[in-house]
Amino acid sequence: MKIAVMSDSHLKSGLMREALQHLKAQGAQYLIHAGDLCTKENLEILKEANLPYVSVYGNNDASLIEYGHEFNIYKEPYLFKIKEVKFKLMHLPFYMAGDDPDVVIFGHTHIFEHDYKNETLFLNPGEICAREKPLSECVLLEINENEYIINYYYKDINTTHFEKKEILYERK
Repeated sequence: MKIAVMSDSHLKSGLMREALQHLKAQGAQYLIHAGDLCTKENLEILKEANLPYVSVYGNNDASLIEYGHEFNIYKEPYLFKIKEVKFKLMHLPFYMAGDDPDVVIFGHTHIFEHDYKNETLFLNPGEICAREKPLSECVLLEINENEYIINYYYKDINTTHFEKKEILYERK
């Protein structure tokens, strides 16, 4: 299965739309957003993607609470499954331990991070908004029976072409 993973869109709806179109073109079947959507427009972009999606509130999403019933946006940490894979989704990286997930996805730091320890994949897709650096970042996470493939995509905000870096972890 292939999952589009994004975080920290902030006010950059154009960059979010661009990243999502790219990830869908790469075969994304699901969509996960780790918070700081900041605008109703960004929530609508998730919904209009026509993919099963889930998101959590970030520390800058107080204005979106009224839309919780209309969109798949939840309080963190949010636990869910896609097929048989258990996920823990949060914005702030405060709830890393416990709950025995297979994959922990978080945002907030605006830094692409990945680690695999104690049979859990930890993933921060970086930032869509290009606030901390002139790069818009996203991930296509491919989960197979015996491996996790992290396809990290990034692009300079002044170009239209995404570069790719692939990271592989053996899944135990």
